[in-house]
Amino acid sequence: MTAAALGAPDVAGLMTVFGQALERHRDTLNRLNVYPVPDGDTGTNMHLTLESVTRELSELADYEDLAAVCTAISHGSLMGARGNSGVILCQILRGMAQAFSAAEVIDARTLATGLAGANAAARSGVMRPVEGTILTVAAAAAEAAGRAACSSGCDLAAVAAAARAAAVEALARTPEQLPTLAKAGVVDAGGAGLVLLFDALVQVTSGEEMPGALALPEAVAERLSRNGAVMPEASDELAELQGLAHEGGDPGGDLRYEVMYFLEAPDELVPAFKQVWAGIGDSIVVVGGDGLWNCHIHTNDIGGAIEAALDAGRPRSIRVTDLLEQVEEESWVRRAEEQLAHEPEPEEAGPPQHTAVIAVATGDGIRRIFHSLGVRHIVAGGQSMNPSTAEILEMIDEVPAAEVVILPNNKNIFAVARQAAEVASKPARVVPTEGIQEGFAALMEYDPEATAEDNAAAMATAMSRVVAGEVTQAVRSGDTPAGEVAEGDWIGLTRNGVEVIGTSAAEAACLLLDRIVTPAHEIVTIIEGAGARPADTRRITEWLAEHRPGASVDLHDGGQPLYRYLVSAE
Repeated sequence: MTAAALGAPDVAGLMTVFGQALERHRDTLNRLNVYPVPDGDTGTNMHLTLESVTRELSELADYEDLAAVCTAISHGSLMGARGNSGVILCQILRGMAQAFSAAEVIDARTLATGLAGANAAARSGVMRPVEGTILTVAAAAAEAAGRAACSSGCDLAAVAAAARAAAVEALARTPEQLPTLAKAGVVDAGGAGLVLLFDALVQVTSGEEMPGALALPEAVAERLSRNGAVMPEASDELAELQGLAHEGGDPGGDLRYEVMYFLEAPDELVPAFKQVWAGIGDSIVVVGGDGLWNCHIHTNDIGGAIEAALDAGRPRSIRVTDLLEQVEEESWVRRAEEQLAHEPEPEEAGPPQHTAVIAVATGDGIRRIFHSLGVRHIVAGGQSMNPSTAEILEMIDEVPAAEVVILPNNKNIFAVARQAAEVASKPARVVPTEGIQEGFAALMEYDPEATAEDNAAAMATAMSRVVAGEVTQAVRSGDTPAGEVAEGDWIGLTRNGVEVIGTSAAEAACLLLDRIVTPAHEIVTIIEGAGARPADTRRITEWLAEHRPGASVDLHDGGQPLYRYLVSAE
């Protein structure tokens, strides 16, 4: 049945339908994402943003109060926004909510006004708007809605249908505006996700059922269908998209890190803050108001991105993501989260611990090793899928111990782990482990009956005695301290950067071990990652037996993504 106007329950229902659609198409949206770097998480970020909105709406006491519904949409989207796409979607929803909140009902003209407000809000939050993105789709829909409101006799369903048709058309044109999309044979992922909002709007205003598939051009849909409906983990197509995204020419293509946080700052200081950010990065989105801002940037200067916030106010819920490695690891972390959700924690032996350890880790084998070392509480995460402050805090609260020690096992997770420790309801300390190897070493000094403070001090000392390294494959060419690296080369890294370059994983591992293992070292630990071949591992252990005969070798199957081998010497 066609609606003449929408009330508060209809607007809340619109968010529910939109959120369900994003959840249903999340993986396909993730696979479309190739701009400006292959972070592969557009669908996930948009879905999580809507999940926060629907959670906020579920707590409302009065669904008949349109202003209250709009406030919940605005606040929920701000607090739940993740990633560039999620933050822009947040601004779109806040712009709509602001226009709707002053009305008694949503008629055709109010809907058109709301979509115009959404478009304006989205563009105001982005420092350097780029066409061929979600912004283009939002603008086309708003313009079409405005025309329809003036020429359709104020028919609400006609305005929604016009907005939807224009959004689909604009989405199909995005490859003409962004060469990266054209080369990859896809459309903009954020724009495709936004079209689902207009699909939901058509359903709510006209009763027409949501389409079963995304509104993609036939060639794009066919391309995706060739490899199924989920993100490939290490396919040739994924490698192709990674290469396309880093060929150069697109803004932000050489910026490695995504930094996000909430900023508590006076509104009048935010313009100056945004100007500082403009000098150190791209894909800048700063949205919010009334003293609370959700901030997003792609940059190579993590410290500068956070220091800018300290000059303006107080940052919180800091998240740092390594964008170059996110596509592959995202699927691993998602599977790890599913396993952790269904796999019971090991039974507690004896009386409750005074101090428990929480470790951040990915990979079945890695988790088993942590369990064997006394860790019963693991947060799924790693290099590119950094857990949030809320996720670590939730684990701290669930741990049946008086105090807690946190092993972030990645430098990108330090800030969030420390923030969680500072606001936790029980004493919590963070041991600054930069990798899994340091985490294992730190646990050699773990005492469940000691305080968190004493444990953290002892574990940090144990960690410092370890020399750690990693073997992985270069995703692009470049100059390094070890020389020129070509895409596809195998490289060995320490905490100081690239140390060696090899033609195979085994060669790189042997060269790296030659650098870090001295005759004084007694134990060498090797952790095999996903894709490790028995022949390569045998070559590495034989090299150690010949060249470092005094060291005993501990070999483990870690199953970690991205890094073929993790090694350490102590």
